Amino acid sequence: MDVRQMEYFLAVVDNGGINRAAEALHVAQPSLSQSVRKLEQELKTELFHRVGRGLVLAPAGEALVGPARQVLREMDVARAAVREVREVKRGRIDIAALSDMSTDPLSVWVARFRVNHPDVRLRVEERDDVAGVAELVKTGACELGMTMLPLPRDELASHPLVSQHFALVCPPGTEDDLPDPAPLEMLNGIPLVIGDRHTASRDYIEEMLRRSGVEANIVVEVPQRGAVLPMVLAGAGAAIMPHRIAVEAQQRGAVVKELDPPLRRDVGIVHRRGRLTEAASAFLEESTELVDSWARAIDRRMHAGHSRIEAAALTVAAMERRTLDEFRKASPLQSRRASSS
Repeated sequence: MDVRQMEYFLAVVDNGGINRAAEALHVAQPSLSQSVRKLEQELKTELFHRVGRGLVLAPAGEALVGPARQVLREMDVARAAVREVREVKRGRIDIAALSDMSTDPLSVWVARFRVNHPDVRLRVEERDDVAGVAELVKTGACELGMTMLPLPRDELASHPLVSQHFALVCPPGTEDDLPDPAPLEMLNGIPLVIGDRHTASRDYIEEMLRRSGVEANIVVEVPQRGAVLPMVLAGAGAAIMPHRIAVEAQQRGAVVKELDPPLRRDVGIVHRRGRLTEAASAFLEESTELVDSWARAIDRRMHAGHSRIEAAALTVAAMERRTLDEFRKASPLQSRRASSS
């Protein structure tokens, strides 16, 4: 096996077939087909099942995907070590994330990174639990993982970045008989909408409520986390949600309360020990800088008299405006509009 064979194999996987992979790589289709066949001969097994004119990964092919990605990343690291190039112009980052973190906070970090590095591709793969995220990173299927910290076992390098705060989100028009912040023990009996079982967020929320002696009154359980907020806004029940989503809920009319004691979890990025690719290293560094800037902005607004929810709302709005403005300036679409006008 050689690096080019790994590259060709993954191109077929990522593009869903030989023809599209050949177009993406700018190589002749027969050359690509021959390379895949040669790889199968060397491994003495089928990597793809031929179904009509298409290809479907065989079990051996599925097993090869993670190690193949790791081989290409290690080659990227080797080239970077020789070149010692610090400027990130191109590349690819594979990120594993807890399913409820791909919206908050990962989406903000990805958007900011894209403004600075428009030619770096990012792929996000979701898992419902910490173990699933850690496994994707350990096997090499993903280079970075966004997860709750600390990990149960110290097998990966960890970088704590932010404490994710939670708030109580109630339907619009809810009678305002709860104090703000709302003591956790007052949540006894409140009808709750919550995500599916065995997800990191639900496990964490239920554990924190149990520690406070609160028995969760779950009235609606939804399989998709994106359905929780619409359920709350429709009046099905209340929910405990991360601040950034609580801010959106408040803007749409929901009644939002802080919690006492505060409910928060530590979030960070994990990776295999050793050197990262230049793109992943830049993502980690810039995410850390963004979190520090975000925390300072929230602290300033809280010192000015805003609640944490209000401070978070103002900070999120300012950051999103800044990111969108910078994206518009850098966007090829914007350039085309300017040249056509």
